[in-house]
Amino acid sequence: MARAVRFHRHGGPEVLCIETVDVSSPGKGEVQIRVKALGLNRAEALLRRGTYIETAAFPSGLGLEAAGIVAAVGEGVADFVPGDAVSIVPPLSMVRWPAYAEFATFPAELVVKHPPELGFEAAAAVWMQYLTAYGALVDIAGLGRGDVVAITAASSSVGLAAIQIANRIGAVPVALTRTSAKRRALRDAGAAHVIASDEEDIGARLAKIAGSNGVRVVFDAVGGPALEPLTAAMAPGGVLIEYGGLSPMPTPFPLVNVLGKSLTLRGYLVHEVIRDPARLADAKAFILGGLSDGSLKPIIARTFRFEEIVEAHRFLESNTQFGKIVVTI
Repeated sequence: MARAVRFHRHGGPEVLCIETVDVSSPGKGEVQIRVKALGLNRAEALLRRGTYIETAAFPSGLGLEAAGIVAAVGEGVADFVPGDAVSIVPPLSMVRWPAYAEFATFPAELVVKHPPELGFEAAAAVWMQYLTAYGALVDIAGLGRGDVVAITAASSSVGLAAIQIANRIGAVPVALTRTSAKRRALRDAGAAHVIASDEEDIGARLAKIAGSNGVRVVFDAVGGPALEPLTAAMAPGGVLIEYGGLSPMPTPFPLVNVLGKSLTLRGYLVHEVIRDPARLADAKAFILGGLSDGSLKPIIARTFRFEEIVEAHRFLESNTQFGKIVVTI
């Protein structure tokens, strides 16, 4: 028996409860870990509210990221033994493979021995943010040295990961955030330029920063009316990757900019990298290399205890965090 976070109906953070559940042995090709830390993601709040791409089956578990110690391995698992320190690549289904628990089981191919210098809290904050940013910027857009990349929702964990990846490549990361409140923190986190979208003219600032070459890549989590000035500042043949829809406003299609510049606008979910073994292997090699050489370093906004999971979700939905929210067990 072990504790796990579950919910029995959709709703706000208050529907989350800690219950005692049976712990079964890992099956063939599976690894069970004793969880030490969890990384929180917006997807978990969406599942809890009933607006995620996956449907909860009540009572439902949740959670996509964890780090801990291998407790047991199933038949056919040769690369891990009890006692190994590991972290988890987010599974394709958090309903099938929930992470919010003292003991959690995952397919062995999603378990990673992370660099030993990482503690469990940092390790729990790695895979969703860096895989999401890598898949968009490197795997799809082919971001290169000297390219200007505009990153919206830049103070999120994925936005900060994108800034670090851009710097590791030698690109020029331009962080977009709503107000100037996080300007200094974003510069300290590696942004070459910061634009406060509620206070400044996005198009004019991007045009000044990128010059005649334009912005080659836009990594956008927001959508809404900002797509017009974003695409207006893009380079001919540029790529805009849309991975979220935070704006409550309609998103008009920027037809003139797309046609006039032969732009590529592409929807993206990290699942397409995770489900492709070759692409995932390349991503893991890049990320582990960056973690080892220090060019990639998770930024943790705040840490909560397991018993504070409701408060942690309230903070997640406050949109005031800078970086990743972590829960320790």
